Amino acid sequence: MGALQSIAKAPRARPSLALLPFDTIIAGDCIAEMAKLPDKCIDMIFADPPYNLQLGGDLFRPDGSQVDAVDDDWDKFDTFATYDRFTRLWLAEARRILKDDGTIWVIGSYHNIFRVGVGLQDAGFWVLNDIVWRKANPMPNFKGTRFTNAHETMIWAAKSAKSRYTFNYRAMKALNDDVQMRSDWELPICGGQERLKDEDGTKTHPTQKPESLLYRVMLAASRPGDIVLDPFFGTGTTGAVARRLRRRWIGIEREPKYIAAAHERIAGTLPLDESAMEGMPERKGQKRVAFGLLVESGVIAPGTRLCDARRRWHAEVKMDGSLVHETLAGSIHKVGAMLQGAPSCNGWSFWHIEEAGGLVAIDALRQRHLAG
Repeated sequence: MGALQSIAKAPRARPSLALLPFDTIIAGDCIAEMAKLPDKCIDMIFADPPYNLQLGGDLFRPDGSQVDAVDDDWDKFDTFATYDRFTRLWLAEARRILKDDGTIWVIGSYHNIFRVGVGLQDAGFWVLNDIVWRKANPMPNFKGTRFTNAHETMIWAAKSAKSRYTFNYRAMKALNDDVQMRSDWELPICGGQERLKDEDGTKTHPTQKPESLLYRVMLAASRPGDIVLDPFFGTGTTGAVARRLRRRWIGIEREPKYIAAAHERIAGTLPLDESAMEGMPERKGQKRVAFGLLVESGVIAPGTRLCDARRRWHAEVKMDGSLVHETLAGSIHKVGAMLQGAPSCNGWSFWHIEEAGGLVAIDALRQRHLAG
């Protein structure tokens, strides 16, 4: 089935803002279903549209096993022109339902992101950043005919150059150990227990995004209570993270198996429970690690209380990776330094967490996470 065959004409009657289907997965085609939503009702859109990979045959690993590539009908388009038309249609609806000060994030690979970028600018969106998601553990190039494809690109855009869009700069800086967040984000691909699989062990969705990626996106460009729409909902990463960060969400998905998986996944997600990212050691000769990376991946959950080795001071971990002790707030290093009246502090060795055997330095948690 071609990807455009199910597009319906936009109905004239649309619901009021009060009747928006909050925290709901809408089953259907994204263009037809977005057309039913009222104007200017969404604060943020995260879109992971079909990549239009146009694969030319099966791909095998050196050991003879077949790579589980994207070959589903939803990713197939007859021509680039067909894909461009599809892109223009869904972007037009996305722009209509986005609030004037809202933003849109679109992620893609080299197969489609440049075509989507043109569509965004042609539709009138104002590009704010292109974010490079550097995959910490990318799939190798088994044929050895090209560079390893180790990144995907996200385009972050406002509705216009005059939009007063949300950007939580301080939260991003706190998440990155008080260093300004850059536009290249190194995060692992979705794997382990987070990767949804069918009963036979096959990936439920071939391009499931890691929750750490959506955590950072949502923390950067939305506020609690904001309405986040994902028109290509898949297995519900956006919904799970939105629920965790107390955002309202709407997902649109047409594949029944993805909808079923997303319902089960989101139902098991607790608000502000686990939210974490992997990090890299900060020692000489190694890449630095931000404490916020551990918070994003769930290694240390928001609300956790840390203390120093002698239990003189305690501080609570916030969702952006900052610490709060009474009236003091900042990074693990800054709060530790202020409490001691010192010019600096190594927060990794200063702060500890209670475990069954007693206090454990958070640096030990970091090393465990990296080793795993």
